[in-house]
Amino acid sequence: MNLKGRSFITLKDYTPEEIAYLLDLSADLKAKKKQGITGSSLKGKNIALIFEKPSTRTRCSFVVAAVDEGAHPEYLGKDDIQLGHKESVEDTARVLGRIFDGIEFRGFKHKTVEDLAKYAGVPVWNGLTDDDHPTQILADLLTMKEHFGYLKGLHFVYAGDGRNNMANSLMIGMSKMGVHFTILAPKSLWPEEELVELCQGYAKESGSTITITEDCAAAKDGDVIYTDVWCSMGEEDKAAERIAILKPYQVNQELMKQTGKDTTIFMHCLPAVKGYEVTEDVFESGASVVFDEAENRMHTIKAVMVATLGE
Repeated sequence: MNLKGRSFITLKDYTPEEIAYLLDLSADLKAKKKQGITGSSLKGKNIALIFEKPSTRTRCSFVVAAVDEGAHPEYLGKDDIQLGHKESVEDTARVLGRIFDGIEFRGFKHKTVEDLAKYAGVPVWNGLTDDDHPTQILADLLTMKEHFGYLKGLHFVYAGDGRNNMANSLMIGMSKMGVHFTILAPKSLWPEEELVELCQGYAKESGSTITITEDCAAAKDGDVIYTDVWCSMGEEDKAAERIAILKPYQVNQELMKQTGKDTTIFMHCLPAVKGYEVTEDVFESGASVVFDEAENRMHTIKAVMVATLGE
């Protein structure tokens, strides 16, 4: 499958077959790395890593993945370039596109990463925006596939803030890959109707379902229980009200038992605020695969770069 030259902005742009291909490539690159084999598909390439928001997993994953495949990654923090301040995004994109072979962006506005992709002339990869976090979803799908051996027909339950970038991105990815998707959230934090309708179209094609409810009993049959922080970066002023309305959606042993399965796994994109969205005992339990998931960020990001830029 040829994805050469493509940007990776949102999974909306990728077919289920293309996503499956990226997951297979991730698994292959991961197996090779475990054997001590790294590649040279990005040899001689220079990659710009633009970070408006700080990061542990995304930054480390892009750096290690790039180096493993022979590229040079250059970190550009918010004080290092004039993105959208002294220089417009489109001008910065055209400059960086002349100098670098690929660009990663992690920041606030989704339009910024779209504009970078529009004007740079090289592949642009979304390392997170306020709307979408597609590299995380690839890591989540890979983790689920490793654990269960398949994706289609699994039941996935997301508990918490149902309209943040993780809930949005998970809904896109799961509905495309035939995974039944449920959001447990207070009505005030449900995703936008427009996105739900789009994902219902994907679900119809893949044979899965989408359920959005305030009732935690809908966790029944869940193979995966997933959560994210109750306050996204930049929303710290809303902490008190979020804690009040999201407390019933905490992932604790009681919610894990609601699935009626002893094979249910717990997932979280990290960093976690233990005692809030998830209890310490669930986070540290045998059901938790959060560190497999964190590691898989690197293997899936590597696959995206190799597929879109590699020789």
